[in-house]
This record gives sequence, structure tokens and C-alpha cells, in this order.
Amino acid sequence: MVDSDQPKCRAVCLISGSGTNLQTIIENINNEMLQIELVSVISDNPKAKGLKRAKREGIDTKIIDYSTYKNRREFDESLEIEMLSINPDLIILAGYMKILNINFCNIFVGRILNIHPSLLPKYKGLNTHQRVIDNSEELHGASVHFVVPELDEGPVIIQYQFEIERHDDRDSLQKKVQQGEYIIYSKAIKWFCEKRLIFDSEKVYLDNKVLLKPSIVMKN
Repeated sequence: MVDSDQPKCRAVCLISGSGTNLQTIIENINNEMLQIELVSVISDNPKAKGLKRAKREGIDTKIIDYSTYKNRREFDESLEIEMLSINPDLIILAGYMKILNINFCNIFVGRILNIHPSLLPKYKGLNTHQRVIDNSEELHGASVHFVVPELDEGPVIIQYQFEIERHDDRDSLQKKVQQGEYIIYSKAIKWFCEKRLIFDSEKVYLDNKVLLKPSIVMKN
């Protein structure tokens, strides 16, 4: 049971696109499934639809547009400075398409969550749905993991899994994966903000026990 007098977990969400995972998080805050304060939504894309979702809810938004910087180093420094000024308890990557640099990951180690559209460690990177089809996989899904400097290498916390059907194509798999993302991302965020989920840069703990393999949610 969470102490209602305990300060809420302060979170920042980084987005690049439509923000559908952000929308689910906002809805779960509003229905009190998530006891968090979403203090800011930051996008590298000034046209990201997720910014409008945040503004409708009165959430602070900021654009850190890569195209306005001379080089990647200046962009990374700007994001780092902004995040240090907020100093959130949790950084939520929700369709954020820029790779975070090593320094950023090390500063905020144990405080960054990402969701990836595959059953990690399989299919890191992009175009996961087509790659799954091309390799005739039987299972597909999504994974929530802590972020480390290496791309999609952080320890996996929870996965949503489903069986691939004969008629599935890239688009149908994407829809199924997204539905699973909406379920498991909020679960992981809830665990983190209730201090049930901890990553000390070496091991992940859930309810004071080392998490040796991810929790699995299977599609009904």
C-alpha cells in the first residue's frame, strides 16, 4: 500500500511523435492508477502531436529541436541542462527517436525507462515488425527496460507477448504491439514510482528481490 501522504514521483516524458503512450499515461494519471506528477513533456520534434496532448492537460511542454543546433554535442548539452534543471525522479521515453548519449545515461542511471516494440534481446533497433515476419517468429510483443548507454541493452523489466497468427502483417503486428505497450508501460512506471522497482546500475530489484527475468503479460 502506498502512503497517500508520500510526495508523488516527478516524471518527465520525452517524445518525438504522436504520443499515444503518453496519452495512456496521462489517462492513467487522471484515473489515479498512476500516482505521479508529469512535470514536463519534451520533444525533439516541434510538430509532434504528443505536444498537443500534453498542452490540453495543462502539462508544461518544451521543444529541443535538433535542427536548430550546430551539432549533436550542443543538442545533447541542451537536453542535459534542461533535465538537470528539472531533476525528475523518472524519465519516460515514449517514442523518443534520438539516442541518448553516454553522459546523459550515466547521470540519470536507474531513472530512465524505455519501451521497445520487440521481445528484447531480440530485434533491437528499428523495423522490428517486418524483421519478426521475415524470420518466421512465433511470438512477438513489447518490452519495458531501463536505459543504459548501449542501444536497447538495458535490463528488461516486463514484456507483453502474443502469438503471431498466419494472417498477421507488419501493420497488424504494430497495432497488437501498441495495445500491449499501453498495458505494460504503466505497470512498470507504477512499480518504479511506488519504489518497488529499483535499478542500481548492476541489478534490477522488484519488491526487494533480484529480477532475474522479466515479468510476462500474455495476450488473452
